[in-house]
Amino acid sequence: MEFINGYPEYMRASIEKVARTRQSRVGKSFTAMTLDERKELLSKFHPDYNVKGKRSVEVGTNKGEIIINEVADLLEARPLIAKDSVDLSQIDYDVDVLVIGGGGAGTVAALWANNSGIAIDKILVTTKLRLGDSNSMMAQGGIQAADRPEDSPARHYLDTYGGGHFANKPELVERLVKEAPFIIKWHESRGVLYDRDENGDFLELSGGGTSRNRLHAAKDYTGMEILRCIRDVARNRKIPVLEFTSAVELLTDGERVTGAVLYNMETEQYYVVRAKSVVLATGGFGRLHVQNYPTTNHYGATGDGLVLAYHAGAKLRDMDTAQYHPTGAAFPEQLVGLLITEKVRGLGAQPLNIDGETFVFPLEPRDVEAASFIRECYDRKKGIETPTGMQGIWLDSPLIEIIHGEGAIEKNLGAMHRMFQRFGIDMRKDPVLVFPTLHYQNGGVEIDRDAKTSLEGLFAGGEVEGGVHGKNRLMGNSLLDYNVFGRAAGISAAEYAKKAKKGKLTLHHVAKYNDSLDKAHVEPGLKAPILLPEYRGKEALSRALEIDKVVGE
Repeated sequence: MEFINGYPEYMRASIEKVARTRQSRVGKSFTAMTLDERKELLSKFHPDYNVKGKRSVEVGTNKGEIIINEVADLLEARPLIAKDSVDLSQIDYDVDVLVIGGGGAGTVAALWANNSGIAIDKILVTTKLRLGDSNSMMAQGGIQAADRPEDSPARHYLDTYGGGHFANKPELVERLVKEAPFIIKWHESRGVLYDRDENGDFLELSGGGTSRNRLHAAKDYTGMEILRCIRDVARNRKIPVLEFTSAVELLTDGERVTGAVLYNMETEQYYVVRAKSVVLATGGFGRLHVQNYPTTNHYGATGDGLVLAYHAGAKLRDMDTAQYHPTGAAFPEQLVGLLITEKVRGLGAQPLNIDGETFVFPLEPRDVEAASFIRECYDRKKGIETPTGMQGIWLDSPLIEIIHGEGAIEKNLGAMHRMFQRFGIDMRKDPVLVFPTLHYQNGGVEIDRDAKTSLEGLFAGGEVEGGVHGKNRLMGNSLLDYNVFGRAAGISAAEYAKKAKKGKLTLHHVAKYNDSLDKAHVEPGLKAPILLPEYRGKEALSRALEIDKVVGE
């Protein structure tokens, strides 16, 4: 197959149509949909509305509720360890605050637990990869904060509540938007370099579903810039961190959460941690590849926190939806699923079909935008097919240079530019091909405004928690979420720990959970948490050594 400037020759006819219509599209935009039009589109084309993609869960606190198949399978899997398989009398770590997860929310929680009076040596962070290896590091587009005179937290609230289809917990949205300006100031005090204009004012862009420009960004690597700074603070304070060490079960005394069992993934050794309070900050479930979609998520995003909390009896919410980012890379094959930040559309790039036609307002809420792409490809048959049979939509990135001047892409989207340039594609001259990709866990472990879960002694922040975003998250609210509720979780966990006594360590809830699986006639098979995704094919697995690496067996 012959390639011209990174693309197969057969795609060039469509790319030329895009180029011919480009000047006529400058300054013009497709009309935004009405609420009724959005609802109809979603019901027909969004993956969340595929009835075959969800089912009732048979056990636990959410028994009888409709949940995404892959998550239901995870919740109905057998626990990794049995009630008596770990010696809980040998305590390896005895702390006030245990933070499970070393991404954005976990790092923020640990810092604010320390700020709230918990000594460094009484905090422990455990993370399955390295500190910072997370979706927080990979986030690109920006963080929302209503800090301009023409904007307000009230407007931010309405955008977020409407974007979540009015299923959000109002008190969580209120805290999210009210604390956003403080978070930006805190970041700046920690060294975060947000984009500014020549006068020193913030450069704030629009995002899908927002009524004002309030997106603060550091080019197109905002998540990395934020986490670079707050992780440095945690390292400079020498907050203890166990890397490559996953939590495999919480510990309880029957009344409250009292610690966790950890598993060192390198040495296959388990550790027992006693803690007065526990913060869950394990991120999302993208690596479950819901409905076989590719994902933007990092390697460890396997929904572990949902499993840990659910086994212990915590309540989950909004687990019938997932967010599919409309612009995941569709070509070249090596990039499939990787995020093409919404900032590309915010700067003026338009989604186009095979004939170079606009068909949707570029900044609809993410679920609406994604559904429109799916409709254009599979219903209207106007997508662009890749050499492997995948469908895609053009994102006309050269428009950005026409609108903002030569050099705008390298200045604002340096990471995107380099990513495509590696494969011979110059997004300054040619459009890029995109299709929806699994991006975010909308729901999670239910919390209140102080990040408390339904279990005493357990707090949660970041993508693992549910209630903030309802059925759909707006761009820029994920980085904000983990900062606001990671902070809330750290403060609440610290205040709880100051008053709490050390509790008894048991795994009785694991035995009860296994009993509930037996009563529901769930056959043994999958075990959870799964810790890391399995990408080996059948042939590789058939030739794998039979080494049992399950803790306690």
